[in-house]
Amino acid sequence: MSTAVVSFASGALAWLVTGLLLLTGRPRPRKRRLAAVSGITALWLAFSAWHASGRALFLPTQLLELSRDYAWLLLLCFMLSPALEEGEHARARYRRFLVQCSAFLLFLVSLTLYRFYLGHPILVLDSIDVYIAGYLTVSLLGLVLVEHIWRNTRREARRSMRYFCLGVGSLFAYDFYLYSNALLFQGIDPVLWQARGFVHVLAIPPLAVAVMRDRGGRIDIFVSRRMVFHTLTLLAAGIYLLAMGAGGYYVRNLGGTWGTVAQVAFLFGAMLVLGLLFVSEKVRAYLRVFINKHFFHYKYDYREEWLRFIGMLSTQSDEQTLRESVVRGIAEVIGSKGGALWWRVDGRRFAPVAFWNLKVPEGAVVDTADELAEFLGAEEWVINLEEYRRRPELYRDLRLPEWLERIPRAALVVPLMLRDDLHGFVVLDATPALKTFNWEDCDLLRTLGREAASHLAQLEASRALAEARQFETFSRMSTYVVHDLKNLIGQLSLVVTNAERHRGNPEFMEDAIRTVAHSVEKMNRLLNHLRGGVADREAKGTVELCALLEDVARTMRNGRPLPEVDCQVRNQRVRANPDRLAAVIGHVVRNAQDATPDDGRIVMRLFKQGGEAVIEVQDTGCGMTEEFIRERLFRPFDTTKGTAGMGVGAHEVREFVESLGGRVEVLSRVGEGTTFRIRLPVSDERENRVQLQVVDGSRTGNGNQERQEIAGRRG
Repeated sequence: MSTAVVSFASGALAWLVTGLLLLTGRPRPRKRRLAAVSGITALWLAFSAWHASGRALFLPTQLLELSRDYAWLLLLCFMLSPALEEGEHARARYRRFLVQCSAFLLFLVSLTLYRFYLGHPILVLDSIDVYIAGYLTVSLLGLVLVEHIWRNTRREARRSMRYFCLGVGSLFAYDFYLYSNALLFQGIDPVLWQARGFVHVLAIPPLAVAVMRDRGGRIDIFVSRRMVFHTLTLLAAGIYLLAMGAGGYYVRNLGGTWGTVAQVAFLFGAMLVLGLLFVSEKVRAYLRVFINKHFFHYKYDYREEWLRFIGMLSTQSDEQTLRESVVRGIAEVIGSKGGALWWRVDGRRFAPVAFWNLKVPEGAVVDTADELAEFLGAEEWVINLEEYRRRPELYRDLRLPEWLERIPRAALVVPLMLRDDLHGFVVLDATPALKTFNWEDCDLLRTLGREAASHLAQLEASRALAEARQFETFSRMSTYVVHDLKNLIGQLSLVVTNAERHRGNPEFMEDAIRTVAHSVEKMNRLLNHLRGGVADREAKGTVELCALLEDVARTMRNGRPLPEVDCQVRNQRVRANPDRLAAVIGHVVRNAQDATPDDGRIVMRLFKQGGEAVIEVQDTGCGMTEEFIRERLFRPFDTTKGTAGMGVGAHEVREFVESLGGRVEVLSRVGEGTTFRIRLPVSDERENRVQLQVVDGSRTGNGNQERQEIAGRRG
């Protein structure tokens, strides 16, 4: 009987404490229901212990056990209900199951009252004890509900639910074993009954783990840090003394005639070492940090602080605004009202670049070789200036800059580290929170400093990348300009070369004047493009292709062989910059002249195919291999002309044609020639008609109206 009393009393105490702990923290429905069930279980176990001592009646104990079973079944049904809310049929089955469980428990209550008040023996039907079979059915229902909860739990939530199912399922599994054994042997085994309280104690740890892992259901309980500190200290001292006692015992046994003396000396030395450890401030500080880290909830809500800080930084795109946000975000964590940011500039010094409610004296610059920069980079410590003044030895006799002492309320120096490199630091104003400043504040400030450094470095990299892209655009435009100038110089060089032989020929002089005038016109356009930038260079108009090809042919007359023009269709117009389109076609023709002997043939052909205008430049030159076309033809800055070429012509042709929505095709055979085909989308015929009417001066009013209608449709 004494075993049963201890067993049930232990279970009652354990479940009572569990229920009280569940009442702490945030009020959650699941926690409250579990606390209520824990209270009912503790009450039943307490009455069972009282009954085991011979002082309580059997009836309240049995009724409380049925109440405990009904409470657990209701809790399991409550947890299973969200999984059954997908349809009306499932909800109806859920309500019907609750009614059936309630009716069955009422039936067991009536059997209990029937036995107690009428004094009848246990009911037996066909050699089956109905009373025990009823309790066995209740435990089976509990196991079925636990299995349904586990099967219907989402995979991401099973981390905590597995322990809940393990704890509750073990209780019903033990009851199932207890009552199945009783049904088999026509009586309850006393040993199994007495162990029931201990079984309930062992089921609590899995439930505790489940509650701790349940999101939002954590147990919050406060125990004084001072109490834990002294308790842990005394516990460590006791363990230490036990170890020293065991050591002294072996010293005495192995010491012979000196054993007792050696034992006394050994124990005295152990006590002296223990006393030195107790009075050591360093050991006590380490122990205090250890307790704060591993025994208590943290000082900050890190999720909230992290989201606030990231949100503050991610919404800033301007560099100066981001720097001020870094200072403000770090300062607000500890309640500081001001700060300043020093950032590495020129790779050699740290200069103040952002301020927030803090005045910095002139000359507040730190060299990268200064003691402060080297200390922050090597140790990544948050320097507490008040602590530095009291105990400079903790900072390895660091010498701070003189200007830092001239900042009246400077209190903290926070390093901004990126990987293992110091990129800057923040000086924060004094705050009342410094009175409780500890390791947790330092860890949080260091972490925020690393995140701030990565944001600032990323912004710097983005700015450098933007500048590099601007230089790349300027360089690319300059390359194309030089390429165009090279073509113009080639035309003028031919004029100069032939001038000695044909200066007396009027036709040559007339052609030379036209060539020079055309070159001057193109140079003026080129200068306008340089003044206007890329926008003017890409400005589009409507170009009539046949006239453009004839103009290109006239421009290329100074080269050999002379290009022929074959316009199979007329009035084919495209939307493009006329000068650039003429330049890219002229480049193709120039390459064809370079690859074709003087007695060869070059034909510029225009035709329409599938809604596209097709420009072909066909020559009978040396041709190209498929590998050269695939690997090198359109690669920028790759030329076969040595120092005479720049290797951007073919690349510019393809880039420009593709920007117009067209494409470039090249067909070539070595020794037979090359066909360079440019496909361009033809502009809207109605728009072409309106523009022609405007140019001819006819139907000017109607033309403007139709052009406005077209612009409105394009929107």
